[in-house]
Amino acid sequence: MENIIKTDLEYLVRKPKVKTAKTPLIILLHGVGSNERNMFSLADSLPDNFLVVSARGPLTLGQGSYAWFQVQFTENGPSINEEQAENARKTIIKFIDDLKKVEDFDADEVYLVGFSQGGIMSYSVALTEPEKIKGAAILSGRLLPEVKPLVASNERLQKLNFFISHGTQDPVLKFDFALDAVDYLKSKDLKPIFHQYTEVHTINNQMLTDLNEWLNDVN
Repeated sequence: MENIIKTDLEYLVRKPKVKTAKTPLIILLHGVGSNERNMFSLADSLPDNFLVVSARGPLTLGQGSYAWFQVQFTENGPSINEEQAENARKTIIKFIDDLKKVEDFDADEVYLVGFSQGGIMSYSVALTEPEKIKGAAILSGRLLPEVKPLVASNERLQKLNFFISHGTQDPVLKFDFALDAVDYLKSKDLKPIFHQYTEVHTINNQMLTDLNEWLNDVN
């Protein structure tokens, strides 16, 4: 059953289908121009024991079209609005804290699952606030160079788990972004799980299968 609750971010929620002593939480983060309903369509494909929340980006681009920050795609790669990206990072961190007041979940078992720009935000939040995040799944995303100065110390990062999936034929966020992020995470002594697919900028059934396997392993 869908339900929209007012916090700083609007969101949809799928209650866990299987109750456990401590409920893990997945926060779904959509891409630019999309919305929380788009990512919420994945909710029933995710493990039954999770509380699943799909959040709406704070910027309105049009009817049913939202973003975490504005971006322009140039010949030299994506160019972002840094202030908006930083505000979105802080907003998601506060959103996690606010959720504790209205939803029942284990604060030590919080997972971010983001597609495209949502994947970008998943990196940004997890790497700067690792105590709040158990794991982050980045689906066709990239790691912002602008966030690297804010990344926590290697010692603080060590409990983080990362799942990265990316299509080798992605025309929106190039496959090299995934390779660069994997290398960066390894430089921080992390061990990301990395899957590549002969795909474009999308989420397919195999990606979902691999994501669920990862979620079950790390939870």
